[in-house]
Amino acid sequence: MTGTLGGLRPVHEPRRTPPEAAKLNYSIRLPGGAYCAGTARSFVRTLLDRHGLPDLRETAALAASELVAYGHRFTPDEEMMLKIRWQYDALRIVVYDQHPAHSSPEESEECRSRRSRGMWLLAAAVDACGGDWGLTPVLTSTGGTKSWALLPR
Repeated sequence: MTGTLGGLRPVHEPRRTPPEAAKLNYSIRLPGGAYCAGTARSFVRTLLDRHGLPDLRETAALAASELVAYGHRFTPDEEMMLKIRWQYDALRIVVYDQHPAHSSPEESEECRSRRSRGMWLLAAAVDACGGDWGLTPVLTSTGGTKSWALLPR
């Protein structure tokens, strides 16, 4: 034993991020409707293939689909915004929906809790890859919800 750590190997080999990933920054408006979850899946898969991140494709497609599906569940047939971006070595997926503002903090928290409980599939997928997810009210007079998933590489 020499007292040096030179012989130790890293627990996992760091992955090189392809240069195309730096340009991954897209937004798409979804018109509302249950079919938009499938549109989100296809959009995300295509983007990740084009930007050299196929290893994140299926988890990201599931995350986008779940976020859009729950946006639709709480604001049926209302327009949503899906944003996908590569930043700080992680994929960020954000959905903004038009859920109306609640009249009291208690109602707002109950609604948030109800939505969070239903997103168990998203939670399991994101947790499995060491990511994070959440949702928060959008601070506008008309309301809205921002839900998101963060997937590290």
